[in-house]
Amino acid sequence: CGLRDVVFDAEPNSTFQNFNSSIYLSKRGNEINNFCGGLQEGFVAYHADKHDEDTNPNGIVNLGTSENKLCFDLLCKRLTQKDMCYIDPQLLQYSDWKGHQFLREEVGRFLTYHCKAPAPLKPENIVVVNGCGSLYASLATVVCDPKDRIILPTPFYGVITGDIFLYSSIKPLHLHLDSKVTDDQTRPFQLTVEKLEKAMQIAQRQGLSIKAMILMNPHNPLGDSYSGAEMTEFLEFAKRYKLHVIVDEVYMLSVFGDACSFQSVLSLQRLPDPQRTHVMWGISKDLAASGLRVSTLYTANMDIISALGQLSYFHALPGPTQHAVAQLLKDRDWINQVFLPTNRARLKTAHKYIADELTAMGIPFLNRSAGLFIWADFRKYLKSPTFEEEIKLWRQLLENKVLISNGKEFFCCEPGWFRIVFSDKTYRIQLGMQRLKKVLEAQETEAPPIAKEPPCPPNAESKAESAEDLLDVAGQPEPPNPALDGLIGLLRQQMRTSDWLQRNTAEQFAQENPEVYEVFCKLAEK
Repeated sequence: CGLRDVVFDAEPNSTFQNFNSSIYLSKRGNEINNFCGGLQEGFVAYHADKHDEDTNPNGIVNLGTSENKLCFDLLCKRLTQKDMCYIDPQLLQYSDWKGHQFLREEVGRFLTYHCKAPAPLKPENIVVVNGCGSLYASLATVVCDPKDRIILPTPFYGVITGDIFLYSSIKPLHLHLDSKVTDDQTRPFQLTVEKLEKAMQIAQRQGLSIKAMILMNPHNPLGDSYSGAEMTEFLEFAKRYKLHVIVDEVYMLSVFGDACSFQSVLSLQRLPDPQRTHVMWGISKDLAASGLRVSTLYTANMDIISALGQLSYFHALPGPTQHAVAQLLKDRDWINQVFLPTNRARLKTAHKYIADELTAMGIPFLNRSAGLFIWADFRKYLKSPTFEEEIKLWRQLLENKVLISNGKEFFCCEPGWFRIVFSDKTYRIQLGMQRLKKVLEAQETEAPPIAKEPPCPPNAESKAESAEDLLDVAGQPEPPNPALDGLIGLLRQQMRTSDWLQRNTAEQFAQENPEVYEVFCKLAEK
């Protein structure tokens, strides 16, 4: 845990180990065939026993896969309108593998507007392919050689490991961050330039070649959004070492709190190294359309564009899909006045439900307002602070027909953290949380929670969080803890100085949630 050895997890992790060998496959084919991960394992199990309210009520409830299932009604109505049903010869013929000109123009206009770019984003600087996984794979291939490394601060969306490895054999350089509290100026799992510098120094001493860095903003699984100042510092660091920076902004419109809490890197007046800064976005998360498989990359580097154009032959989109997506993106009124406000309201309501349930159960979590998930601390339910116990708990939950994602699959250095996706219909997240609560209560009965710390070496650096970042619940039967006392003091200070109560009135709640408010009033009258 921490910066003891930033490449520790990248080599011995089971993801890269071969267990079976087929005589029919090459060495590389066997590596690909044996590449494994819990996220994929859970996903496969879910699809073999998918919950359905009518046909399979005892099936697995999926709170593990980050998909937005809250807006099918809106999308179904929009995608079945007449302007979507259009075919002409060019849509049925080969086109520019980077995407039709009309689609790249619409993407440029869309990103210019929503990213608040200081100048129009040109279509010649844009590539459109079938998903962000294809972009990661292609970018890793064209900016790295097989023995190069890409810096990835942990925890991070673990599937990226396969994205950059399966085609190009690139392995990540893990920069481990932890959740420890020191003061009110920092937050859990916080990335800083100082930590990046130390990681580079260690890598250089070990003779490793670092070519790139991946930054997710908003972050998956933390839900954090880096400020413009933080992003500028990270990009300045990358420029000093001539690193490419892949900025993943696929959740940029899935921010349901303060509208100003996210700032796209494309809004910066000046990029420190525009030739090595590459920005990803897609419609899977923000427009709740993961099945359409559409993602985009913007970069000022025309050599990158040209090289990606060669690989886009393998990742191009069907013509009719490109037409439909272009029509969707150009419908500014529908996106801004119908889809986005409705989506944000639904995300906010679903997030609040899961947050309230976790609070009632005394489970700490990162309280964020971006993304489709909550990063929660289940360490008190582990019999011992090990990843073996974490995986046992994950399997218990899956056996009881609820899928969430365990921290090991995000390469978190602290056993016991889990990601819970909340962007689903109310009855499903309620059922999922009921099943989760049942398992955790049984786990707590078997082994009463004890105070335990993750196994970190004596020289591991401490990271911190503010009281508003990690929600904990007072009154839990735990031994006195100076760090906890300090956290509670910070929380009280935040409550005294915050204007949250002034900004969130009963009248505002009634306007945003009329049905819930009506039920509440009826209950109050009783």
